[in-house]
Order: sequence, then C-alpha cells, then structure tokens
Amino acid sequence: MNDWHETEIRVRYAETDQMGIVHNSNYLIWFEVGRSEYCRARGFSYKEMEEKENALMVVAESYCRYKSPAYYEDVLTIRTRVEDIRSRSLRFVYEIYRSSDDVLLAEGETLHLVTDENKRVRSFPVSYKEKLMADEIPAANAFPADQAPS
Repeated sequence: MNDWHETEIRVRYAETDQMGIVHNSNYLIWFEVGRSEYCRARGFSYKEMEEKENALMVVAESYCRYKSPAYYEDVLTIRTRVEDIRSRSLRFVYEIYRSSDDVLLAEGETLHLVTDENKRVRSFPVSYKEKLMADEIPAANAFPADQAPS
C-alpha cells in the first residue's frame, strides 16, 4: 500500500536481559514507536485523532517473529507501513533491522480496530484514512519553493 517509514532507535541498557540481549517484550514497544512515527510523518498523531475525532486505534492482534538478537547500544531501524485499511480497522507491518550490518532482527504486524471512547467499534475517520493512504508523505517544516525562511 504505502512505502516503508523508517525510525531509528538505540537499544538502552534497561531493554536488555541478564545475557545482554534485548528482551522480547521490547519489540512490541518498538512497533508502537514505529507506528506513532509513521502517523506523525503522515501529518497527525494518535492524540490528535483521539481528541478531534473520538477515534482510538485499539490493538486487537499482534504478532512478532524473532530472527536474530539485538544488544545494548545497537542502533536499530524500525520499518513501518500500512498493509491494509478497512472501514473499521487497519493493519500495520514492521521490520526491525540492526543498522550496522543490515540484519533483520524481527518482523511482525498489528491489527487495530477503531473505537470511540466507550470502546464501541466505529468507522475510521475519512480524513485520517486519507492521510494514511496518501502516496506522498508531507514534508515536515517545508517552505514553499518560492519562499526562503526568514
């Protein structure tokens, strides 16, 4: 559907276990980081959609396949994209790579239902759906081509 959005993070000491390997639970947190940054790159935040449209993206399913371990201080790239958008749900897919050697560490997906604040499933707000489906990502802090910053 859309191109991958990439987010870079560095593994913190607190994310590792006694063997110095990243604990498996962190990958789902990193999926959330990738998802949040993907939405920001598309021109909105979860918080904005929740407050303006009373639309929450509730995680209904999550899946992660671990391929290779990550370690303290590794710089990782979280690749995120939307796989499918329906009237009341959407699916994100993820890949996490170690930047130094481009090794795939994990891949996964999350399925989200759109609900209101009372947890009732509702339709995806059209304006946000359009932003997620847009072919081009809006340029952040861009100036018009004929105008220089002051």
